[in-house]
Amino acid sequence: MIVHLIDGTYELFRHFYGLRRFNKGQDKPFGAVNGVLVTVLQMIEEGATHLGVATDHVIESFRNQLWPDYKTGEGIDPALLSQFHPLEDALAAMGVVVWAMVDTEADDALASAARLASQDARAQKICIWTPDKEPGSIGPGRHSGADRSQDQGHSRRAGHTRQVRGGSRFHPDFLALVGDTADGYPGIDGIGKAGAARLINKYGPIESFPSSVLGDRQALALRFKELATLKADLPLFANIDELQWHGPTDRFAAVAAKVADDRLLERCRKAAAR
Repeated sequence: MIVHLIDGTYELFRHFYGLRRFNKGQDKPFGAVNGVLVTVLQMIEEGATHLGVATDHVIESFRNQLWPDYKTGEGIDPALLSQFHPLEDALAAMGVVVWAMVDTEADDALASAARLASQDARAQKICIWTPDKEPGSIGPGRHSGADRSQDQGHSRRAGHTRQVRGGSRFHPDFLALVGDTADGYPGIDGIGKAGAARLINKYGPIESFPSSVLGDRQALALRFKELATLKADLPLFANIDELQWHGPTDRFAAVAAKVADDRLLERCRKAAAR
């Protein structure tokens, strides 16, 4: 079987700003929620049987305690932010497993779910639908990175570590050195992508760098590495069978009416019947 793990927060952003290109700022209250539901339903209609969606229930996480400038919810459009929790409720009503993250992030849930699914021999392939982290950085396994918005095989950050021997294994080290503007930490001043690749190829992980390489910046680099390292030990489910989709719940009729999509319930029922 193929296990599909979806970054629900990214999908919500993608649909919200995708609709903005056409609605001239006249946002429907649940337009982005409907877009995500349709995307997930299309995957099911195309044959997906086992899937889970990870969301950022709140934007902040334990990483904000490690670095004060780490990303927050500041600046998120209120029309978008108001759809975060309705999305989680709508997906659950559709019968889809949802991991709403509070102390950690959606990326951590994807990493943990991939690790857990990898332990089941029935999972022939694990597709991680996100543009955020390089899928291989979560560790060894049958992982495939994907992004439905561009149908590309790797994340937008995947190219960063191609020049590093060991690739994804040193992805957190690489990001720690060069920084990540999306997440709000700057990296180590004076070290660019080529320099970071050269150092990692020569010495391995930051912990193995001679003290003379980073000097008093070593501790800062290790803190950034902690920010960049996904937590893959979250106990999200006990058995891969928990991810199997069995159809919408009785609550989904109300959800379809709420998002003003008359065909959504009918499509869900047909998919479940198949």
